Amino acid sequence: MTDQTERNGVRVGVAAFVLWGLLTIYWKQLSGLDAVELIAWRMFTAAIVMAAVTTVRGTWPAIIAAFRSRATVVRLILAALLLTANWGSYVWAVINDRVIETALGYFIAPLGTMAIGVLVLGELATRAQKIAFGCVAVAVVILTVGAGHPPWISLVLAATWSFYALSKRNMPLGAIDSLTGETFVLVLPAAVALVVLSGRSSSAVNTASTTDWVLLLGTGLITAIPLMLFASAAKSIPFTLLGPLNLIVPMINFGLGWAMYNEPLPLNRLIGFAFIWLALVVVMTDRIRSYQRPARPRPPVSDERATDSTGAGLIT
Repeated sequence: MTDQTERNGVRVGVAAFVLWGLLTIYWKQLSGLDAVELIAWRMFTAAIVMAAVTTVRGTWPAIIAAFRSRATVVRLILAALLLTANWGSYVWAVINDRVIETALGYFIAPLGTMAIGVLVLGELATRAQKIAFGCVAVAVVILTVGAGHPPWISLVLAATWSFYALSKRNMPLGAIDSLTGETFVLVLPAAVALVVLSGRSSSAVNTASTTDWVLLLGTGLITAIPLMLFASAAKSIPFTLLGPLNLIVPMINFGLGWAMYNEPLPLNRLIGFAFIWLALVVVMTDRIRSYQRPARPRPPVSDERATDSTGAGLIT
């Protein structure tokens, strides 16, 4: 891997994460429509776009082979359900003026993935990770006391994303083909939902403007483009660099919610975020130090399937 290749990979990765972060603005333009209907449109159009992508990439044999394996289909269904819950929670939060809560959820998500490694996969927690988990617990208590209820949207986003990453573990498909399979699992339920929901007076069929329709039909593209940029970046840069780049997304969401959409940021919420940020600094510092030790070999990043360990990036 040359320095130029790595620099190009960083540029592509930053582009992917910035696009994912700016999707908040995209979904805000559709705030007048129902969140469930928006997700159905995203599922349906994403399946169409991913079918076109699969055709261009020539990977239909891999997709067909995956659907012939019962075990793989079960994994795809599980991943698709978790992805639906994550997408749905995110879109619902955005159109209901809770963008800062999405930022909190995606700040917590990497720590949630670490927790799954310890609690589900039996990995040993480092001292830094134990400190980080304690910081998260303190943050949740502070946010719960301050708001009068747990930050459930943030916790749902973090949990569904972390378990989605777990469902991708050892998936016999690359990142792009895996998402294709997941959207194919979702396309029929999405089509049924669109038919059922179209009968309501408030549905997109009855209320959407021309601009709304352009945005609705573009939801498949906004799903596919950042993913493909991310997959390209994941082949070019080490994961110790790719991981911190993930934080671009919640940073953008935090800024948008606070500065553009004027969502409240009382002291208790700011203190809660501070504990989450402290947790992230602790674990990233520990990871960088571990990576720089001579005894630790440089992890391979050239295989597309390696992207599965990150759950195909922050798909929002």
